This record gives sequence, structure tokens and C-alpha cells, in this order.
Amino acid sequence: MENAKRLSKLHYGWIVLVITFVTLLVSAGIRSLPSILMLPLEKDFGWSREGLSGVVSVGIFLYGLTGPFSAALLLKFGIRRVMIVSLIVLGASLAITPVMTALWQFQLLWGVVSGLGTGMMANVLGVTVANRWFEKRRGLVVGILTASAATGQLLFMPLLAKITEDAGWRNAMYTSVGVVAVVIVIVAIWMRNHPYDIGKPAYGADRAVAPIAFRGSIFLTPLKVLGEAIKDKTFWLLAGTFFICGYSSNGLIGTHLIPACGDIGMTTVVAAGFLAFMGMFDLVGTTLSGWLSDRFDSRWLLFWYYGLRGLSLLFLPQALNMGYTEMMIFTVFYGLDWIATVPPTVKISSNVFGKEKSGMVFGWIVVAHQVGASTAAYGAGAMREVLGTYTVPFVSAGFVCFFAALMAIRVAKVHAAKKA
Repeated sequence: MENAKRLSKLHYGWIVLVITFVTLLVSAGIRSLPSILMLPLEKDFGWSREGLSGVVSVGIFLYGLTGPFSAALLLKFGIRRVMIVSLIVLGASLAITPVMTALWQFQLLWGVVSGLGTGMMANVLGVTVANRWFEKRRGLVVGILTASAATGQLLFMPLLAKITEDAGWRNAMYTSVGVVAVVIVIVAIWMRNHPYDIGKPAYGADRAVAPIAFRGSIFLTPLKVLGEAIKDKTFWLLAGTFFICGYSSNGLIGTHLIPACGDIGMTTVVAAGFLAFMGMFDLVGTTLSGWLSDRFDSRWLLFWYYGLRGLSLLFLPQALNMGYTEMMIFTVFYGLDWIATVPPTVKISSNVFGKEKSGMVFGWIVVAHQVGASTAAYGAGAMREVLGTYTVPFVSAGFVCFFAALMAIRVAKVHAAKKA
């Protein structure tokens, strides 16, 4: 009886949060598969590291480019319907992948189809859920959902790497299809679009408010919002720092840490284990970042996050050469800062551009993030092909992060001027 009463008092926004968390976790985890497949596909088909990196690069770019239009789709068709369609597209690409025989097919399935499918369930989904379902604790919610995306990418790697090593990469694909099918059922049954649909106010709000109907073109409205946003210096500064964020996170470490560990004799499972630990600490760091962004100046949070990330990347080549203990130190330090930049960036974006447009504006900022990630995914692979080592990509990314920290100071100045 007491449990029933507690459930009745539980705001449905928290249930929506859990469903979104699980969906983003699974989507991002499956999106990490090309990193695990890089070495097996090199062995099975003889494809080059540069060619495989190109597939990852295209997928990352389309993942980001989908964001602003995904925000419009979420507003027009509702969260649940867009999530189901995205999951079906992702599951279809997974199911077809085991029968591919050429690099162009891998590019089509994972560079294009998977990139678009997972792009509709990217950070924009988390921002939309937070804005619709939460009036209070919004920064914390954004932190949790952001952490789920990054952590899923990292936590799934050891499991999928183990399946790949023991049973082959095709069985890892079939396992992923099964997981996606389960998530589709969960979303279809329990997901809701808006608190008004169940006659409830958003968490922390006084009364239920009907959502504003989306009026406009799914394709033209995001472009119109972009046209307005580019007139503001804050947009360019946030987009610039987020370009560097993508360059130094999923594009570089998420794509190339496992191959870099393989170059020095570590197994894929051990390397994926490092990423799993990184994901665990990211869950703590990014959630904490959301909590901090509710209480402290988001602009200075960005300054410290980028600066500390730069230091960790300068340490990485030494850690790889020194051994497991040093790699664990890097894993913990870098993991806490993996994508902690998102909650402060969302907070500034919402404050400057308004809650209604924040999803699409942040979607365009994420495009810059994924362009940076795409650049690193391909560029690091190409440099490894030429130089035979990842030292230059890792060290250069560290110094670029210091530049992002300086840009964050400029964000502070511009934003302060707007508030005055």
C-alpha cells in the first residue's frame, strides 16, 4: 500500500527521465560499435584504418547535423513517435550490417543510416525532455541525460567487445538488435510527449500548461532559427568551444583510444574496459556538472572543464607508454570531464536564446560539436596511417582545449554584456 502511494506521488517526469535515459544509453552504446569493429574489419576485409575512420567521420557528422531538424520533429510529431521511428531505423541498420561485403556498404549503413537514426536521439532529445517536463532541477536533468549518452557509448564497449572477441562481430550486431527491440517496446508503452497530455504540470510548475503548437516547416524553421542565432556572438563562441569539445572527446578518444591501445599490444576487451571506467566517472562528472550549472556561473565552469581536459590529453601519450596504472589515472581524470561541458552550454544557450528556441539553437551548436568530432575521427586515423602513432593527435587536441578555455572567458564577457 505504501509503495502504491509513493508511486502515485511520483511525478511522471521522473519516469519519462528514466525512459529517455535508457534510450539514450542504448543508442549511444550501439553508436560506439564502429570503434570496436575497426580492428576486426581490418582483419576480415583488409580495409584501411583511414577508410574505416572515414565511415566513423561521416556518421558523427550526420549524427550532429540531424540535431536541429530533430528538435523540429520532436515539436511537431511528439517525443514518443520520433523515438520509435529512430529506434526502428537504428535496428534496421544493425540487422543488415552482418551481410555487408564492401566498405561502401559499411559507409551507407553506419555513416549514413545509423548516423541519421541516432542523431534523432542525441542531446537535443535530452534538452527537449528537460524543457517540457521540468521547471525545476532542469540543469540536473540535462546533466543526467547528457551523461547517459556519453556513458552508454563507453559502458557498452566492454560487453560488445567481449561478444566480438568470443563469438564474432556479427553476433555483437544481433545482440544489439535484440536490445533495441526491447527499448522500442518500453518507449511505445510508457513514454509520454508532454505533462499536459496526462493533465499534470511540469515538475516544479504551479499549473499544467498546454504545449505551443509547432507552426512552420520542419526543414525551414531550424534554418530560420540558425539565421537569427548567428547574429549573436554568444552563438559563435559556444559553437566554437563545442567544436573543440567534439574534437577532443567522441571524435578522438571515443573513436581511437581502442585502436591506440591495440597499437601497444593491449587487447580490445582491456581497452574497452578503460572506456567503461571512463563512462562510469563521466556519469558522475556530467551529472555533477548539471547540479553545478544550477548553482554557479556556467561560463567559468566551461573554462575549468576545457583546461583540465587539455591537461589530461597531454598526459595520455605518456600513460599509454607507461602502463595500466597510468592509464587508470587518465581514465578517471578524463572521464570526470568527458562531456561535462554540455549542461553549462545548454544553460547559457537557454538563457540567451529562450526556452522555445533553445532546442534548435543547441542543435546547431551540437552540429559544430560533431563537425569537430568528425574532423578528429578522420584526421587522427589519417595521421596514424602516416606517422604510425597517435601521439600527435592526442597532444595537439590537448593544446586546442586550452584555446577553448580562453574562448570560454570570452563567452563570459559577451553573456555578461547581454544580461546588463
